[in-house]
Amino acid sequence: MSLILGIESSCDETGAALVRSDRTILAHRLATQEKHHAPFGGVVPEIAARAHVEVISPLVENALKDAGVTLADVDAIAVTAGPGLIGGVMVGLVTAKALAHAAGKPLIAVNHLEGHALSPRLADPALAFPYLLLLVSGGHCQLLLVEGVGRYKRLATTIDDAAGEAFDKSAKLLGLGFPGGPAVERAALAGNPKAVPLPRPMKGHAEPHFSFAGLKSAVLRARDAGLYSAEDIAASFQQAVVDCLLDRTKRAILKAPHATALVVAGGVAANGAVRAGLEGLAAKHGLPFFAPPLWLCTDNAAMIAWAGAERFAEGLVDGMDVQARARWPLDPSAEAVRGAGVKA
Repeated sequence: MSLILGIESSCDETGAALVRSDRTILAHRLATQEKHHAPFGGVVPEIAARAHVEVISPLVENALKDAGVTLADVDAIAVTAGPGLIGGVMVGLVTAKALAHAAGKPLIAVNHLEGHALSPRLADPALAFPYLLLLVSGGHCQLLLVEGVGRYKRLATTIDDAAGEAFDKSAKLLGLGFPGGPAVERAALAGNPKAVPLPRPMKGHAEPHFSFAGLKSAVLRARDAGLYSAEDIAASFQQAVVDCLLDRTKRAILKAPHATALVVAGGVAANGAVRAGLEGLAAKHGLPFFAPPLWLCTDNAAMIAWAGAERFAEGLVDGMDVQARARWPLDPSAEAVRGAGVKA
């Protein structure tokens, strides 16, 4: 049984966790930066990097104390090496390298997206490969067939904005606060999801790719029209996103007939309407549905430690020359999608 120290710093959350290979979470520490970025309505990369520097060492130290272990008891150190805001990624990676070198421990460079992709397996040992994953977060919106640790087949991606990005920017447009995703969900509870006629980009297309830039623009036009409340726009926007995700995921299900389950992961997976819609879709197609607990959907170090444990079990470790990466696709062999940006 292995014990893995996980470190996460890819965006605006600094995390440290100790996870055993039997799925026991011995410690989980998370430092948020909401107060730093709230005045700007979004994450400022330079501010995020500086905040990571300030808290990462005591965070790791406290996580080890919480678990009742020392660095000598750890079998390997797993760290997010990308993708993400490069300044923050570098802070975490340099810290992990220093600890690994000082303690003589193996270093495991984890793709942040792989952390999300494998997080449902931390929550539920019943989830077996291969499964169909909707990975939906602030920076990414993809459908992948997860065939095993380190083996991912991308079936679809966004050609412009990710769903989480659309949530955040729509929240800013409507003055709902930061972070945007939870703010839109709260406002939507008081709104009418049928009040505002908003588009469903890509719905009905044969290929299961996503597009949310046009929907975000429609939110701006609805706001400027002055005919709708912020709550009605939020509810209508959220329903439009759910409809798009369900339509696109349905297409992917047809392309993955051997998938054992439908799985959702990433920050947007914490949205109740999204989870409920996907659970219903899975039931219609006779598939088990898996979603991590809410705290495991957003960025955290437990998922990085677990991904490290899965990779460590496969003998996948890295050298000290591993580099931080702002972009790092899970399926580097996937063909480029027409119109898709660099995040695809």
